[in-house]
Amino acid sequence: MADNVTSLFRSTAAHSPSMAALARESDGVGPVDFCIPCNPYFPTPAMFEDMAARLRDIITYYPSSADTITAELCSLLRLPPQCVAMGNGSTELITWIDHLLVRESLAVPVPTFGRWTDQPMETGKRVDMFPLQESSGFALDLAQYGEFIRARGTRVAVICNPNNPDGGFLHKHAIVQFMDAMADLDLVVIDESFLEFADAEVEPSVVQEAMLRPNVIVLRSLGKNFGLHGIRFGYLVANPSLAGRVRSMLPKWNLNSFAEHVVFMLKEHGTEYQQSLHQVRRDRMDMSGQLSSLPGLTVYPSQGNFLFVRLPVGAEGTVVRDRMLTEHRLLVRECGNKIGSSSRFLRLVVRPQVDVRRLVSGLEQVLYGTSRRGAAVPEQATGTGYSSGTAAIDRLVSETNGAGTQGLAAQALGAGAGVPGLPAAPAAGIGMPLTAAPPPGTVGTGGGMPMPAAASSGPLQEPPPLQPQPVQSQPVQQPVPQPVPQQVPQHIPQQPVPPQMPQQMPPQPMAAPVPAPAPAPMSAAASFAPSPMPTGPTPPGVPARGGLTAAQVRGTDGLSPAPATGWPAGAQSWPEAAGVGQVV
Repeated sequence: MADNVTSLFRSTAAHSPSMAALARESDGVGPVDFCIPCNPYFPTPAMFEDMAARLRDIITYYPSSADTITAELCSLLRLPPQCVAMGNGSTELITWIDHLLVRESLAVPVPTFGRWTDQPMETGKRVDMFPLQESSGFALDLAQYGEFIRARGTRVAVICNPNNPDGGFLHKHAIVQFMDAMADLDLVVIDESFLEFADAEVEPSVVQEAMLRPNVIVLRSLGKNFGLHGIRFGYLVANPSLAGRVRSMLPKWNLNSFAEHVVFMLKEHGTEYQQSLHQVRRDRMDMSGQLSSLPGLTVYPSQGNFLFVRLPVGAEGTVVRDRMLTEHRLLVRECGNKIGSSSRFLRLVVRPQVDVRRLVSGLEQVLYGTSRRGAAVPEQATGTGYSSGTAAIDRLVSETNGAGTQGLAAQALGAGAGVPGLPAAPAAGIGMPLTAAPPPGTVGTGGGMPMPAAASSGPLQEPPPLQPQPVQSQPVQQPVPQPVPQQVPQHIPQQPVPPQMPQQMPPQPMAAPVPAPAPAPMSAAASFAPSPMPTGPTPPGVPARGGLTAAQVRGTDGLSPAPATGWPAGAQSWPEAAGVGQVV
């Protein structure tokens, strides 16, 4: 595997190779998976034995119709079937939401689940990205997000709660207030794929509220909660009209026989499922404490079944990822290809303590040089150079003034103005700013430190982190990044060329250049006043306030279309309807 690990990551269209691909490269045994966020305690061994005993029938025969499987799920959820649509994974539902309900624009905080940014861009929609600030622990300020949506004129808003990859959590009352404030939008989507792992609130789901509103969809996951990513199934909840529009477009047999078998056996395993959620929550606290003991490693508060960590200064994520895989057989998620993140961040899935001890030991050897290959943190230039993170995107945008890869080709040919929908190549030194200004009202040093544990949401406090081992060298103080002011190229109109003068006329004397007037002093209050933002479609090369448009990131004009929980009634061990259940 050591010789092929780079090509494995380069050749996949996803963020990481599949476990099957990794197993083929290592004699049929894959690494310990800290990459895919999955429940490691469910299904139980007895459930796997039951599925194995019935494997022949499961894979031989057609499943029941999606309506039959959905009806069984709704009997567990205690939800009306007309308000539910089941999909072959959440990505199928996101795809149909985009095709049917997103007309022109979608807003989403970044970093987040990649399909919420990539799917609408693939169909030519405008995606307005609201950057979560590292200085505030990647917490989403709903008031600022709402102002951003209004300023951009966005028609669809998305919130992931908890957010992926940082695990940020929003309380139910705040989500409901946001939904009401955005009642005039075409659609509001609340992605609750990881909500059942949260313990900050007893009943945080807004499923019941969504069914009463005309423009709200709640997305829920089954594969993540039940530890069965290979069985592609998830569901959405909305009012009957919205749910019916999506359900009418789904194939009659879009759910497979494994999904049917699991859904029909759930009623017998409610206690085990509830216990698995509690164990994941306990493991999350323990894992956060162990990782926090590593010098220079920052662990952000999370309510998901994963932790978002920032590597020490000088560590490059692709190097750490590759060495963890080849030297320690541990697969971690390097977040360089997530818009709004970089290769300095990892997302680490919560796993049992025996696996976490192995993870911490591997990170110690890779990061701090206790292995034979030395430390992986001297300089970023020692990395592999194939990270596709936001640094690469920033460079691309800066070099092309938002025109993307098409703009690079046009500039190389000297014909930027000849490409439809693209501006001419900018003058040297003129381009989009590398760092977006923070949204109005945010206050932070820019140092990127997470919020204190006391400030994080939720009644449960995480245990104090273990004390790090003393380090001989003095810690390196990180420079505080300053926002780069946006440079707007001034348009200089071309002067008409005068007709050629007769030779006998004497040359006219040139006028002395008039110095430009000095700019008027700006008051402190005016310097922080937000600039008025246009509404409607985003022109090429124009950034959203505090972020980049999807068109700028991907190199399109953004306007032309592209080709194309509660459980069963009477089962006291299961959570309440559409929630995460009582804490027992």
